[in-house]
Amino acid sequence: SANRRPAKEFDMPGVEPPEPTRLGEVVWLEPFPDALLERAIDVPLGPEARYEQTEAISLAFVTALQVLPPRQLAVLILRDVLGFHANEVADMLDSTVESVNSLLKRAKASLLGRLPPTHEREPAPAPDSPAEQALVAKFIRAYESGDLDALVALLTDDIFFSMPPIPLEYQGRDVVARLFASIFGSGRRVDLVPTRANGQPAFVAYLRASTGIRHGTGLFVLTLTGDRICAFTRFDNSVLPWFGLPRSLPSR
Repeated sequence: SANRRPAKEFDMPGVEPPEPTRLGEVVWLEPFPDALLERAIDVPLGPEARYEQTEAISLAFVTALQVLPPRQLAVLILRDVLGFHANEVADMLDSTVESVNSLLKRAKASLLGRLPPTHEREPAPAPDSPAEQALVAKFIRAYESGDLDALVALLTDDIFFSMPPIPLEYQGRDVVARLFASIFGSGRRVDLVPTRANGQPAFVAYLRASTGIRHGTGLFVLTLTGDRICAFTRFDNSVLPWFGLPRSLPSR
């Protein structure tokens, strides 16, 4: 997001997070509702075009874009996302085709160093496919019930967990399992309401309170590979209105 939100402190009462793997650079990242994207497209997309679009709006790709210099970012978006020819981009930027090609080459090299190596991963199941629905159902059951073993079984060995604008980042199943153990051990239990963000499965987490009212505490976005979860991004509850979801739900 261009808003460049400042970093925040960890904000889960009763949860003691483990030492992070590192502190994130891109704490201003924000999710984009799939529903808004679909309304912005005038023509239906075929499977290949929809896959390319999903890759271009994935959280990993959007995060990597944030650290590119402005002209490299502009060239990459214009050439590889929007599909303009090199000579058209050169005209837009008052530059030359040679300069545009050089900027694009440097941008791609920078992205390769930041994006996960997709050739080493199974592709994610197609959106709303039976395979995706099965994995999502397992995640919901495990998370809502606080079943740590069932949740950890869904994670890849190199699972990446982040929670912008909180800068703490965790890499690897063991440390992420310790974080979830602390969350579940605090007694926090939530109900998950499915949605979609950045072409990926997402869930609004509503914390169960003793009064029966359930309060929205954040948005979870999952990145999938095969039948596993390879990244988990948690956003705070300020993003809920973008998804047309309330800040609280009545008791069941």
